[in-house]
Amino acid sequence: MARLVAVAFTLLGLAIAGPTHAADISGVWLTDTADAHIRLAKCGANMCGTIIWLKEPKDPRTGKVATDEHNHDPAKRSRPLLGIQVALDFHPSPEDPAKYVGHFYNADDGSTYTGSISQQGADALRVEGCLLVFCQAQIWTRVKR
Repeated sequence: MARLVAVAFTLLGLAIAGPTHAADISGVWLTDTADAHIRLAKCGANMCGTIIWLKEPKDPRTGKVATDEHNHDPAKRSRPLLGIQVALDFHPSPEDPAKYVGHFYNADDGSTYTGSISQQGADALRVEGCLLVFCQAQIWTRVKR
């Protein structure tokens, strides 16, 4: 009987607690290669990430501001990398509410990939970008300001 009461209280506690919500991933994050800071913030109902700092803001070949030279849209190739969105429309996953899903823009090849973001403690994010079934993960760390 005691075991039945314990199970009932556990189920009641889960019902009261409600669904799990995605962690707040807002903030400034250092990429795994330490070459950029990405600010994750609300954009409408979703989360987006913008490049706000570059280790090398100038193209070493030209000495001019680094641009989005690999973008598939020729009209965007001259835009500065600083200030572009690289994490697009991230929202809590319907399958796993502790994870955000959306798309990543990769300025290195000008392509956009499906992706996910999940918090790995207070100061780390696991970011993963995928092309079909091939995925690559990185750990970003919170920038202390």
